[in-house]
Amino acid sequence: MRILWFNWKDIQNPEAGGAELYTHEIMKRLAKAGHEMTLFTSRFKSCQLNENIDGVDIVREGNRYSVYTEAKNYLKAYEHHYDLMIDEINTMPFFIPKFVREKKVIALIHQLAREFWLYETKFPINYIGYYYLENKWLSNYKNTLTVAPSNSTKMDLKELGFKRVFVVPPGLEVTPLSDAKKKEACPTVVFIGRLKKAKLPHHALQAFSIIKREIYDAKMWIIGDGYFRKKLESFERKDVTFYGHISNEKKYDLLSRAHIILVPAVREGWGLVVTEANAMGTPAIGYDVHGLRDSIRHGETGITITEKSPEVMAQQAISLLRDSKRLSNYSRNALEFSRQFSWDNTAESFKKVLYNRNETKANITMV
Repeated sequence: MRILWFNWKDIQNPEAGGAELYTHEIMKRLAKAGHEMTLFTSRFKSCQLNENIDGVDIVREGNRYSVYTEAKNYLKAYEHHYDLMIDEINTMPFFIPKFVREKKVIALIHQLAREFWLYETKFPINYIGYYYLENKWLSNYKNTLTVAPSNSTKMDLKELGFKRVFVVPPGLEVTPLSDAKKKEACPTVVFIGRLKKAKLPHHALQAFSIIKREIYDAKMWIIGDGYFRKKLESFERKDVTFYGHISNEKKYDLLSRAHIILVPAVREGWGLVVTEANAMGTPAIGYDVHGLRDSIRHGETGITITEKSPEVMAQQAISLLRDSKRLSNYSRNALEFSRQFSWDNTAESFKKVLYNRNETKANITMV
């Protein structure tokens, strides 16, 4: 098939995250399987307007806002060339079902924005988005075949009236360790992710300050970058290291040596950093929110916290760090859980949706 995929960012975008990794890993495997894959996305500074990466043709037009208008123009010119469209929705949709009537359209929705409106946009747009815009936009997709990475997102969409939602969890680019490596000599917690308000990195930092009062030799690693970094660094405490963007090799090395990953967030599509940490034998402590309640098996591979509080997160971390037997069990369970994730499995499940073999709900049996 000739497949045209729309997403507001691509894997090369400096702000790319888990959603863009999900997209690219699936697209390159579909390209390898013989499909003609085109990704329409936005421009970024010093980017090439047209580029082929891993067999995927990337077309970049417009910025993060005008890309939606540019996508409509591209459709008018080239719709006839493609057999299938994929509309990947990150807050604002491309509204492909409104413009395309005779071709198959699949929606890909990682998570609802919901709380992101309140954390990442200003008044009054935040309230308009939270209470009106998102529901209005997504109402156009209720009858569109939809893929979601987690049961949490599927349940959200079902509540909005979506008729056909199939779960295809993300994969894993690293091979899980055969056994957990020896951890740091000092109790070490890690936070990894985009340093933005909605990821709540300040909660992780506040939790560590409490941990530090109880466990004097504890230390913390913060991996990732974003507009919130300067604010976080202004509150930097002793034994906190900011790494910024690092190579995958360095990332997995740090994850393998940390004792616990802290994952406070208002909402996730899945929480890929949890699975990556699990593959390195590192359990997670996260808030009990959409996505994280899918990627963290409470009491087995980590802990989910109902009360979204740095204080509670800290107390759970202190308790786990002081209980070497329970920490070791969680580490082994996390490592074992991670073994069922791979991008090959994810791509195969996604193909079932493409080929209409979705009676099996395209689920990887893991949730």
